Amino acid sequence: MRPGAQPNMQQLLKQAQKMQQQMAVAQEELAAAEVTGAAGGGLVTATVSGAGELKSIAIDPKVVDPDDVETLADLVVAAVRAAGDEAKQLADQKMAPLTGGLGGLGLGM
Repeated sequence: MRPGAQPNMQQLLKQAQKMQQQMAVAQEELAAAEVTGAAGGGLVTATVSGAGELKSIAIDPKVVDPDDVETLADLVVAAVRAAGDEAKQLADQKMAPLTGGLGGLGLGM
């Protein structure tokens, strides 16, 4: 665009609509995706959706010790955190191409 020229509002609206559609598709893909985090060498695993919703937890019976419930709880927390980190990385990868060009527009994305 030339310096001092007005932006084409119709073109900007079309671009915004296209980006909104792409964001909706990416969010649907994230909701359908699943990632897994593990702790204790895989003795505890947590699966979350790409949107960060906890889907399941699997606990190997070898780690279940009635006299040491705290360790099991710590492993569950660690697995859920690891899965959450994986989900965040997936979301960042999916959304980066869509939000990368926004610069400082302050659209809260």
